[in-house]
Amino acid sequence: MRLLIVEDEKRLAVSLAKGLTAEGYAVDVVHDGREGLHRAGEGTYDLVILDIMLPGLNGYRVCAALRAAGHDVPILMLTAKDGEYDEAEGLDTGADDYLTKPFSYVVLVARVKALLRRRTQGAGASPVHVHGDLKVDTAARRVFLGEREVTLTAKEFAVLEELVVRAGQVVSKAEILEHVWDFAYDGDPNIVEVYVSALRRKLRAGLIRTVRGAGYRLEGER
Repeated sequence: MRLLIVEDEKRLAVSLAKGLTAEGYAVDVVHDGREGLHRAGEGTYDLVILDIMLPGLNGYRVCAALRAAGHDVPILMLTAKDGEYDEAEGLDTGADDYLTKPFSYVVLVARVKALLRRRTQGAGASPVHVHGDLKVDTAARRVFLGEREVTLTAKEFAVLEELVVRAGQVVSKAEILEHVWDFAYDGDPNIVEVYVSALRRKLRAGLIRTVRGAGYRLEGER
């Protein structure tokens, strides 16, 4: 899952990004309303965390513009505690939920997960993906191989999730990097191979096939 944070308080934005990355999400951060609208409008995000008091374009206008353009991405709006901005107005412009600052990080994560779960279920897709003897529950973030539960790190799970939701299809290294890491990642792209190797060790060597020059494909049970 890929999230966008639009927040001009840089320390808060960085803190949220670090925490959500540790939860296994790919997170991008921008600090300006116009840039937030541009990135969210690209349609590559599963959820947007949107502050109201932003330079360039406030959160209400960003939200309203996204909805007017037909984007249905879930939006979690962050509101000021002093009541200067009305939560009801935020919801009226199309936000799906709101949090009042200061808020608990635990509550934020719970809201994010609830909105993502609602989006998945609303689209008619099951959060449980079964591929042969492999079962991946993207809502509970649990993986089973046969009757055995396999413990994965957050990044390992995110890579596996990209493969299992497109089981049988070739997923390129670039696509995995884009959805599991973030747009600012400029490290070694071979990091994907490291995580694929780890998944093969923990699951089964033949489960993930390398398609030379194209990417990776999740194979059936052998």
